[in-house]
Amino acid sequence: MILGLFEQYPALAVAIILGFVAGITIHEAAHAWSAYMLGDDTAYREGRVTLNPISHLDVLGTVMLFMVGFGWGKPTPVMISNLRGARLGAVAVAFAGPLSNLLVVLVCAALYLFPQFQEGYLQLVIAGVAFVNALLFVFNLIPIPPLDGSKILFPFLPRALDGFVAFMNQYGPFILLSLVLLTWLPGVASPLNYILAPVQPILTLLGLPLIF
Repeated sequence: MILGLFEQYPALAVAIILGFVAGITIHEAAHAWSAYMLGDDTAYREGRVTLNPISHLDVLGTVMLFMVGFGWGKPTPVMISNLRGARLGAVAVAFAGPLSNLLVVLVCAALYLFPQFQEGYLQLVIAGVAFVNALLFVFNLIPIPPLDGSKILFPFLPRALDGFVAFMNQYGPFILLSLVLLTWLPGVASPLNYILAPVQPILTLLGLPLIF
């Protein structure tokens, strides 16, 4: 997907890559930092409380991002039993990732207020980074394991839904992959397209330019 974009719009492809590198790095670093602040030093001891992309980018996930437009970073290790706040601590660590992506979008919106960021390649970089991080924000809030949305929602579900939670934890990754695959089939309306619909309104609300 991104490789194909390089052929037609190389500058846009670079801007989107910058967005993904920054977004994934900041997202995973936010998980690691919040876990460390709440008492779990697992990620800290593995060198994950850093903004160095090498510490957070997954090789296969990066290759898949270039090839098919869908990738991932290294999961941040968290020992929930070490966290202060029990259930709320775990929810806070999970929410830190998507929240960090939203903060990146807000920073882009602030920079876009300055004239030098409203034209040329800087405008394209702002638009690309903001779009990707808005996408990561919305996507990661989907309540399907292993996404953060499930870790935010599931702890608050009643015990009567324990069977549903167990089912989703086992089959959620396959469900998520199926939703992604559906977006590539011509003439098929994937539910993921509707789930990600808030991305453009978020950018518009913040006065950011749209690239798609």
